[in-house]
Formats: sequence, C-alpha cells, structure tokens
Amino acid sequence: MSQHFLLAKAARTLSLADVLRLSDEEAYARFKAIRFSENGGEPYCHKCGCADVYEFKSRKIFKCAACSTQFSLTSQTIFANRKLAIRDILAAIAIFMNGAKGHSALQLSRDLKVQYKTAFVLTHKIREAMAAQIPAELKGDVEVDGAYFGGYLKPRNYKDNRRDRRLAKNQNGKRKVVVVMRERNGAAITNVFKSEDESIDTIKKTVAQGSTIHADEASSWDPLHASYKAMRINHSFAYSHDGANTNQAESFFSRLRRAEIGIHHHIRQRYLHAYASEMAWRENNRRVSNGQQYLMTVEAAAHHPVSRQWKGYWQRSISRPLA
Repeated sequence: MSQHFLLAKAARTLSLADVLRLSDEEAYARFKAIRFSENGGEPYCHKCGCADVYEFKSRKIFKCAACSTQFSLTSQTIFANRKLAIRDILAAIAIFMNGAKGHSALQLSRDLKVQYKTAFVLTHKIREAMAAQIPAELKGDVEVDGAYFGGYLKPRNYKDNRRDRRLAKNQNGKRKVVVVMRERNGAAITNVFKSEDESIDTIKKTVAQGSTIHADEASSWDPLHASYKAMRINHSFAYSHDGANTNQAESFFSRLRRAEIGIHHHIRQRYLHAYASEMAWRENNRRVSNGQQYLMTVEAAAHHPVSRQWKGYWQRSISRPLA
C-alpha cells in the first residue's frame, strides 16, 4: 500500500522551531525580501513607485525621496497597522499552515499568548490572503455539488417532541449551502448561497464553455444542461457510473465537515465563505509541502492590499460574536 503524501518526508519541509528561533531582525529581513521581491528585496514607494527610498535610523520607517511618503514594511498590505511583531506574524502563519484541517483562533491565541480577538482577526486575514490565490475559472471535467451548513436545531429531550432536523421546515433560517466547483484532479472554487438554485449563474461565470459538468440528480442542477454537457449520477443507485460521479467534490466536503466539527465546532453563516475558501485552498495545495504552503501564504499576505472587511474590525459598532 502506497504511503499517504502527508506521511511522506517530502510533505514536512517547515520547522516551527526554525521560525521561532528567528531574531526580530532576521524575521524583518525575511519579510522585507518577500514584500519587495519585485525589486530584489529593496523597498520602493507604494504610492509613486520610486525606488529612491531611505530608512530612518530611529525606527523602521521608510521615506520616499520623490514624493516624501512615509511607509512601513507592512503599509498597504493586509497586515497594515499591525501591533504584533513580524516574527509573531510569521509564527502565526506557520502554525496556521500546519493544521491539516485548519487551526482555531482560540488555539492560536494560546499559542501566541494574545487575546482571542487578535487571533480571530489574524486568522481571517490569512484566509483572505489565501483566497486570493484560488483561480477564477475552471475547465474540463468539473464536478459540482452543494452541502448545507448551519441552521442547527437543538434536539428535544423527550422523544415525542423531537423533529426531523433534516427537513427544511425544521431549520431555523440560518442555513446556508456551500457550492463547490472542482476540476477533476484540479482546483476547487467555493461560493455560499441560500440555496443550490441561486448558484447557477455563478457556475456559468466560473466554468468555461465546452466543459463537462458532473452533478447528482438534484433538480437544482437541471438548468446546467442548457449550457454544458452534463453527466448526472443517481446516488441512490451508485456513487459512480459510466464515468459520472462527484467523488472529488464530496471529498472536499469531507474536509470542510471535519474542520467544522473537529476544529471550529461551529461556523457562523457570516464567516462561512471564508472557511470554505480556506478549505478550498488547502484542498488545491494538498500535495504541496507545508514549507512551500508557508512561503506561498506569506507571499500572498505580503502582496495583498489592506482588508476592507478586517481593518478596524473590532472598533466598529457591530456586535462581533465568536465563530
């Protein structure tokens, strides 16, 4: 029996100990090299693009000689206005990437000895940067499937009062469906909708014309026949028949379910799209070593613009429940 990739030596190229042993200067230099990789690791002005930049000796702030703009290493990135040290941010990314099924904000807050709020926003910023690396279009053989999350109905104590929680009429209105589109042996893209029917337009924009759609017998997917060659599988008859199956889409939902139940325990519908995108990224890069995943995520975060959703998240006058 062949060995699973995650158990192979090639999958383990990142040492958390090496990241934690970095001095502040070494961590700063590494992030600087990635942040300004287009200019050979040398800083340049994000406003005018001028490379004639000098650094203050008293603090780590740069100033552009052309337009006099002052900026820091993380200005105009997703970590703008940070308070954590660069080494702590790199450690957080390394810890986050080593979670095969994800990493909870509560556990990260303990790992870094920071407030839960800090870890919560930090993990979501990492997820946003990861989502930017997911491709925008799929082609070829593409499997489409949906799975419902949320809408939990607390079970009744006595048997006579219990209701079938699988029925839509017994849901509490917070139920959402994650629809995954996944190339055969390729990338996956996720979106969140109120129902599978609402996903048809998004599928048509995401899956290239001429592709073959694989889906189950749910009537929600019937409109796809007008735009694609569609192969349907009746799961009450078989999981795979004549080349038609949604096994790889189901594999993705297995990962997402394990993350929800085993790591996060509960995901609010407000954040469901972020967790689904994270699992899609992990699924897309499941054959990539943890060291390479770490470098990809650091680079994505270093070049991702300031988050419109997570900047000043806790300072807004909206209630922010745990997720």
